[in-house]
Amino acid sequence: MTSSVAERLAIKDVVGNKVELRQNWNEDDLQMVFRAAYTHIFGRQGIYTNEKFTSAESLLRNGKIDVRQFIETLAKSEFYKECFFQSNSQVRFIELNYKHLLGRAPYEQSEIAYHTDLYAAKGYDAEIESYLYSSEYETAFGSYTVPYYRGFSSIPGMKTVGYNRIFALHRGFGNSDNAQYGGKNSRLRGQISRNQANMIIPPTSPASSFTSTAPTLISSAPRGDNRMFVIEAIAGRLNSKVSVRRSKQVYTVPYSRLSDTYQEIHKRGGKITKITPA
Repeated sequence: MTSSVAERLAIKDVVGNKVELRQNWNEDDLQMVFRAAYTHIFGRQGIYTNEKFTSAESLLRNGKIDVRQFIETLAKSEFYKECFFQSNSQVRFIELNYKHLLGRAPYEQSEIAYHTDLYAAKGYDAEIESYLYSSEYETAFGSYTVPYYRGFSSIPGMKTVGYNRIFALHRGFGNSDNAQYGGKNSRLRGQISRNQANMIIPPTSPASSFTSTAPTLISSAPRGDNRMFVIEAIAGRLNSKVSVRRSKQVYTVPYSRLSDTYQEIHKRGGKITKITPA
C-alpha cells in the first residue's frame, strides 16, 4: 500500500504499528506498551484509564503477568464492559472484540454464530478468552506484543472481504467506537449475512479535503428494502440438560426483519446454519 493511499484512507498511522515488550526493557518501553494497549483496546475512551489499572500495570512491571494477560485484564474489566458490552448489541460487541483483540474484522456468519453461542453457553470471560488464547492470537501477537490492526495488510488465512470489513470498524483514532454513525448496532451484519463485501468509504470531516460525495473505492449497485431472505437454522433449547433431537427450521423473512429474526433464533438457543437471498 502506497503512502498516499494510506493517508487518503486515514490508516497511515496504524499500518505496521507494532509495539512489543522485549527483553531488557526499561520504563520508557513499558510506558509505550501501556499507551499502545489503552489506545488499541479502548480507543478514545483510553484517555479515561488513568488510575484504573495501576494494579495490573504493577503486575506487568514486576513480571507477574505478561502482555497478553495484561490485555486480558483490560478486556475483562468493568470499564471494558461499560464501554462496549453494556452499551451495544451482541453482534456489535463481537465485532469490537475482533477489532480490539485480534486486530481484524470478522469474515463470515460462522464466526459471529460461534461467539454468540459461546457467550450463551459459557459467559463473558469465556468469550474474551476465546480470542486471547486462540491459535490466531498466538501466531499474530504471542505473549509480549500488544494487539494492533492487522486487517489493513495481507495476513495468513485472511479472506479478501476482511480488508473491506475492517474499514467499517476502524474510522481513525479520532473516531470513537461508541460515537460512530450506527450507534449500538452492528456495522457488518447485513454484508456478513449476505456474504457480500463492504464498500470502502474514505473518512470525511469538515477539516479534510474529503466531502460527503467522495467516491468509494469499491462500489455496488444499490438495492431496495423489498428483498427476502431464507434463514436455515437448527432449533435448540436454552438451559436444558436433557438430550433432545434438534430439528431444522426454515424462515423466509424480509430484509427489515433479518436482524430481529437472527436475534430471536439465538435467544431460543437455536443456531443459524445458512442465510441466502430468496
